Amino acid sequence: MDGFGGEAEITRRCANHHPTVWGDHFLAYANLMGATEWEGKEHEDLKEEVRKMLVMFPSKSMQNLDLINTIQLLGVAYHFEKEIEESLSEVYNSYEEWIIGEVDLHVVALSFRLLRQQGYYVSSDVFRKFTDDQGNYKKEFIKDVQGLLSLYEVAHFRVHDEEILDEAVNFTTTHLKLLLPNLSNSLATQVRDALKFPINNVIVRVGMRKYISFYQEDELHNEVLLNFAKLDFNILQILHKKELCDITRCLLLLLILCLRLTPLLMPYHNFDATSPTSLELLLRLQLPG
Repeated sequence: MDGFGGEAEITRRCANHHPTVWGDHFLAYANLMGATEWEGKEHEDLKEEVRKMLVMFPSKSMQNLDLINTIQLLGVAYHFEKEIEESLSEVYNSYEEWIIGEVDLHVVALSFRLLRQQGYYVSSDVFRKFTDDQGNYKKEFIKDVQGLLSLYEVAHFRVHDEEILDEAVNFTTTHLKLLLPNLSNSLATQVRDALKFPINNVIVRVGMRKYISFYQEDELHNEVLLNFAKLDFNILQILHKKELCDITRCLLLLLILCLRLTPLLMPYHNFDATSPTSLELLLRLQLPG
């Protein structure tokens, strides 16, 4: 109605939302039981091989530290929590005696970071051996890409008043950027990515996908560990897709239920508390004083 009798055309507003980019993707999940069973068996076999590697090397050896670091970066450390904890606990118990004679920046930085990640507190004074009398890091390390990268990652695990690690951030960032043009494509990509997203600022599942690509291009990569990481990633992707499928179906069922209930709820929507009938009803519903 327009005024007191004129007809007016009713135009309903349309939100015109863009349809979801996923469409019905998560409703079309196919549960490939045969492939999943085969992958599950292969996954268990590879996991046991990696477990054997973890107990093969001495705890304080470079091979063991690198293996633990790689396992964590590949996102499969949750399978070996007990073995990693036992190994790092052994390193921590004799850390001060062992590290005092270690002069390799990469070894010191890597062991330091692994222990702090695991919740062990170790003093940052271990890095003073790499500084001069003025407290600046020695120039002999400016070409050590692996050492600089490890020290850079360590610096992001610093706590309050650790000035030597504050200085490490500036030192490593400056020299890693200077070295970038002279690095191989794979190493340059890894360094560039680390400068943008340090290890402790990366979501594990996102970071592991990138590191799998870096690790695959490393000529010294372990084929068993690489295959295990890929298979583990794919199995978890299948699991996540199934979960999203279940959630999507549940939400659609709820939406259908809400649409069916809408007509039943319309009288309550049109309830007007200012009308005499409604006021009388509200007065009757009041609790006694």
